[in-house]
Formats: sequence, C-alpha cells, structure tokens
Amino acid sequence: MGKYCQICKKGTMSGNNVSHSMRHTRRIWAPNTQRVRVIVGGTVCHMHVCTRCLRSGKVQRAL
Repeated sequence: MGKYCQICKKGTMSGNNVSHSMRHTRRIWAPNTQRVRVIVGGTVCHMHVCTRCLRSGKVQRAL
C-alpha cells in the first residue's frame, strides 16, 4: 500500500470534485509518500514515509 505513511499513519482522504455547475464526483487526496531506506532498531529496512516526516526528521535515513 503505497499511499500510506508508516510513521504518522497518514492515509488517503476522500471528497468531491465540484464543478462550476455544482455537479459532485468522488475523488481522493493522497499523501506524498516515498519508499525510502530507513534505520529502525539498528537494522536497515524499506518503508513508505510521507515527505513531511522525512523533512521533519522523524526517521533516520540509511544512505
């Protein structure tokens, strides 16, 4: 599941597209997640992490 942050549990949100004539169609907003290598408990693993968590330093990247 790529559109889900494994750190802050942020997922997709749903709502409506509303046109000029006020017709409603369903749509989703997905967080910007990246699959990165992180260090968890001294081991390196891959996780789906949103860019807000990457930018704020909530994970330690393994480069």
